[in-house]
Order: sequence, then structure tokens, then C-alpha cells
Amino acid sequence: MACTCPPTRVLTPMIRSLKLTSIHLRVADLARSVDFYTRQLGFCIASTAPSVANLSVTPSTPAILTLTGDFSAPPAPREAAGLFHAALLLPSRAALGAWLQHAADVGVSFDGFSDHGVSEAIYLRDPDGNGLEFYCDRPRAVWPFAADGELAMTTDRLDVPALLSSAAAATATPLAGAHWGHLHLRVTQLDRSATFYQEKLDLAVTQSSYPQARFLAADGYHHHIALNTWGQPRISRSADTLGLVEATFARDDHGDAQALSDPDGMVVNITKHITT
Repeated sequence: MACTCPPTRVLTPMIRSLKLTSIHLRVADLARSVDFYTRQLGFCIASTAPSVANLSVTPSTPAILTLTGDFSAPPAPREAAGLFHAALLLPSRAALGAWLQHAADVGVSFDGFSDHGVSEAIYLRDPDGNGLEFYCDRPRAVWPFAADGELAMTTDRLDVPALLSSAAAATATPLAGAHWGHLHLRVTQLDRSATFYQEKLDLAVTQSSYPQARFLAADGYHHHIALNTWGQPRISRSADTLGLVEATFARDDHGDAQALSDPDGMVVNITKHITT
């Protein structure tokens, strides 16, 4: 009888040529947001200026999150494209478990917990409703793939007790070693936005089977960009509303810095060199 086992997948070492280096959010109340991101989530203040705070994951590392306060900025309309979530990648499962324990101890309210096959993820929102994901990756050797070679990420129940049982010892810097892993956007047209990010960031589609969503990545990663049309957004993002101002990606083969506007008005900066 012929063997029906799937062929062994040979994984080459993943050399990162692309990294999401920073996120910039406009918030209504800067003091409230700084308190949330530092006291509750574990970020550190790297620098401040009038109406602006730059946050890092430890006191000695570069800022990766900029918050600009603007009391007059309106919330984005429900039907507008925009940020679905920004995803912070923790360096290990033990680190994610320790962060979850820290967040629970200080009263963070969570939106959900998911096992995606490629990763374990925790979802929440900041005081302005900006979506956040804190996650850790599983080893690439156990990532699920479909018969056609695409990833087969799923959304299953996360075993939260097991994650907590794996937690590292608590420290004063619960986000040490973390960096942005991916950006998930709500868009008005999947194909149009996917083409933009494929061309501008040199990404490949890694999964297209998830309903009303598309996942794209470089370097064999599961995704650097996710796109969805959930809730049927039908208007572009307005530049003066609360929420995502811009995201910055670094590419090690990129020339001069560029500031691009995607098809729904979201600003994406591309810079040269990756700082790890």
C-alpha cells in the first residue's frame, strides 16, 4: 500500500530581512495611556516631549512605541479601515506566561486567548480601543501546513493554565526581549491591499484560506502583515482620528527611507537596517 503520509518539510534557517520596528498611536489622554502601557503592560518610558511619549521594553533599549496625545482627535468611524491590532512578540513561552501573570495581577482586562498553531496569543485593548496582541511563537517545525503548502493557522482555545504553569520568574521588566512581531489591519479591499504590501515590502502570501483575511510575510515567517475585511469596512482611514498614525518596518536591503500611504490611507515607513 502506498504511503499517505505528508512529505517531510525541510525548513531552512530563517534569516530576518524584515522587522516591524515601531508603532505610532494617537490617543485621547496621554497620561492615561502612558499609565496603561507602563504600569499595566510593562513598557518603560524612553523619552517624553509635550503631548508625546516614547516607550521601550526595558530602560536600556530603543523606543518601539510612540504615543501622541490629542484631546480633540475624534474616534475613527466604525466603518473605517484601520488598526485591528499591533502584535508584540515575546521571546519565549516562559516570558509570555510571566507577562500574563503580571498583567493579571495588575488588573488588565483581556479580550481573548487563542492557540493559532504557529503561536499562542493573548488579546486586549488599550484605553482608546486600539487592539493589541501579546504572543509567543511555536517552533517552526510544528507549524501546521495544508496540503497545498500554505500555512494552516487556526483559532483554537488557548490552554491558559498550562501557559501560566510555564511562566518564568517575575522581574521588574516583564517585556524584556520583546519586539513587534506583526501588524494586523482592517482594509476595504483584500486583493488591493495585499498587492500593495507584496510589492512595497516584498512579502509573500502565506495563508489565504482564512475567511475574509490574508496573511503575508517575508523570510519564511508566518506573517508580518495580516489583512481582514471583518465588519465590512468601507471607507479609508482619516489621518486625524485616534488610532494608528504610522508603522515602521526595517529592511536590511532597503535604500533611502520612504513614507508610503497604503490604499486605505495608512502610513507605512520603510527604513534601512534592522536593529535587534
